[in-house]
Amino acid sequence: MSRPNPYPTDPKQMTELARAVMHADPFPDLATVDGDQPRVRPISPVRTDHFTVYVANLRSYHKTAEIAANAKVELCYLAPSHDQVRITGVAEVLTDRALLQEIWDANPLLRKYLGSIDNPELIVYRIQPVRVRFMKEWALEYGEVPLP
Repeated sequence: MSRPNPYPTDPKQMTELARAVMHADPFPDLATVDGDQPRVRPISPVRTDHFTVYVANLRSYHKTAEIAANAKVELCYLAPSHDQVRITGVAEVLTDRALLQEIWDANPLLRKYLGSIDNPELIVYRIQPVRVRFMKEWALEYGEVPLP
């Protein structure tokens, strides 16, 4: 059996290719750590600014305690073409009220299920990227995507 030979990726196109994968996958997987056990689950970002991703959460969810104990997380996006983007980052609780209001106003599901932006169960995490990598299907290695 021969190894697949993916078409080459131009390093100048890495950002554009990575953004296309993110756009194609509305439910990336979020990896956290629970003690010594990794935990992965699909999430639905409520906002994305370049490679900074915002995730709504409820205080009662398990990932709340996991992120409080270890804020290092990773997101994995997978396009239908099997191209991948991995965002390694740090999750922090969003405290900027104006930005939180923008996110709230833009997300009808948040409003429907939580009722109020002041619902004590609501947490929005800002995942600040420290590394972004892109992999073309079958490339078997990631390329670094430049951060702004």
